Amino acid sequence: MSHVSHLECSVCGQRREAGNVHTLCECGGPLLVRYDLEKAKATWSRDSLAKAPPNMWRYAPLLPVKDSRHIVSLGEGLTPIMKTDRLAASLGASHLWVKDEGANPTGSFKDRGMSCAVSMCVELGLSKIAVASAGNAGSALAAYAAAAGIEAHIFVPRDVPRSNYTECRAYGAHVTLVNGLISDCGRIIAERKHAEGWFDISGLKEPYRIEGKKTMGYEIAEQFGWSLPAAILYPTGGGVGLIGMWKAFEELEALGWISGRRPKMIAVQTTGCQPVVRAFEQGESKTAYWEDAHTVAAGLRVPKPLGDVLTLSAIRESGGTAIAVSDEELLDASLEIAETTGIFAAPEGGACLAGLKKLLANGFLKPDERIVLYNTATGLKYLEAFSTRFPQSNRSEHDKLGGLITPR
Repeated sequence: MSHVSHLECSVCGQRREAGNVHTLCECGGPLLVRYDLEKAKATWSRDSLAKAPPNMWRYAPLLPVKDSRHIVSLGEGLTPIMKTDRLAASLGASHLWVKDEGANPTGSFKDRGMSCAVSMCVELGLSKIAVASAGNAGSALAAYAAAAGIEAHIFVPRDVPRSNYTECRAYGAHVTLVNGLISDCGRIIAERKHAEGWFDISGLKEPYRIEGKKTMGYEIAEQFGWSLPAAILYPTGGGVGLIGMWKAFEELEALGWISGRRPKMIAVQTTGCQPVVRAFEQGESKTAYWEDAHTVAAGLRVPKPLGDVLTLSAIRESGGTAIAVSDEELLDASLEIAETTGIFAAPEGGACLAGLKKLLANGFLKPDERIVLYNTATGLKYLEAFSTRFPQSNRSEHDKLGGLITPR
């Protein structure tokens, strides 16, 4: 089923045998899954997708699971991509699209990575897994672990969105609230995992979540008829989705399924946590820890992404850029997306629109280019963040004005 060949360190290039349990390389570099692309090219065609399942496992030949019986799927992937005529017109843009990852089973793009990683845990016989999460990864892991019958231990900041905490508990996961950031959650797992027997499934600390997330790149290509857009704006916390898409485009080129220039990969962060933006602007190859990280967009509050080198490399190789927006700008932009498209975008998705406005204004992007914004989750997961725009006191005023009808 899979054309997986081996694993390779993204830093030192050292190879690892596929089919074994792996974490980071001894040098500290994340491992990437490599495939026999020549064999895949000879045995797998774009036309075969017409009969493939309507989820991310339609790309199974370039995913790492060898035995289809081990796949743990809730129907993730193949999310809608919508042309935004009204929103585009308001910006003076001609070809603006939103890829809505909020349509995934637990409401975020994290389902892709967790479906793949949990499937590999089943294939490798792992029964206890742990994750450090800003919120949505915890919800996704809890759901897929429940489907697989695997024990899940989730560590999240104490101020995690309430929806995420409730989801994790509902799925039966063990949830620990941590006084700190996602980096503190990761440290606790690292200190306890050997004694507890946990496999750490946090972003890029194992090789397989990125494989699920790369399917966003396959889908963009397929949904656009194998002609890639000019630019992709992606909300960047850990950056694994951006790294995965860049890997997907490389693999698709090797298969001969796409050709021509790849999209400019644009990382969008917040002014309260912008380690990638700072490193990009300073010409650095890796990030420095961002002190006092704060933002209402929980998924962007990652002060030191593990995949920083790969993220910065993809941005530069693509001719892209990195840009930061304020919390006020991204919240307003989320509501603008909702009002003009019917998509209730997460704050992270709103950040992409806010970033696009700046890049159109400064000329980095042109109004006639085909541009894709990624909305990585549904706004329903962030009701606390949006409460600043719709405070409870306004409801009282609405009632006084006759907005509330009391039945007799």
